[in-house]
Amino acid sequence: MDEKKQDFVVSDRRRFGDEGEVRPGNEQAQDSVPTVVESAVVIQSAAPATPATVATAAPGKESEELPEPPTAEEQHEQSESYKASARKLDDLFATKLGAQGSYPEMHFDKVIESFYMSALIQMGAIRQEGETPQVDIIGARQTIDSISILQDKTKGNLTDREQTLIQNVLFELRMAWIELTNAIAARAANPPTPPAPPQK
Repeated sequence: MDEKKQDFVVSDRRRFGDEGEVRPGNEQAQDSVPTVVESAVVIQSAAPATPATVATAAPGKESEELPEPPTAEEQHEQSESYKASARKLDDLFATKLGAQGSYPEMHFDKVIESFYMSALIQMGAIRQEGETPQVDIIGARQTIDSISILQDKTKGNLTDREQTLIQNVLFELRMAWIELTNAIAARAANPPTPPAPPQK
């Protein structure tokens, strides 16, 4: 198998750096979005499966169907077991892979960066080399809305740096999503003329 086709082409379209500063060369740059006019658009509307133990309620209403939460003792025991399993895995990676196998510590910035990268992939900005962009516009919207929920739920509990990061990420992704949906709408309103059949 050609290993070249397995490489990912990552285009860093962020206008802001890790500290919230404007990246060099982006002072006046417009947000860029993947070209969808000549690309296939995949719209996935299926909702992910809900675990059997989790009940859902209508937005704004409390659910009376939720199972009882685990006791403090059960939560503590499970947390310790999880940490012990993680340490075993870290030791295994360190033994087999050395420094390359070290697990990066998870923190809020990485959570937001993960959502950011997911949204870029869903909007077709990141793809394998030579691959036609596959746009999941509904998935991108859900990811952006998830970041917005995180912003609301963590209000008053973020550092200045974290607050700046989430504001910048939301601003950039929303702008990209708006431009993308406008491009899709324009294509739907003016579909390309099919090529004429070959002359015999």
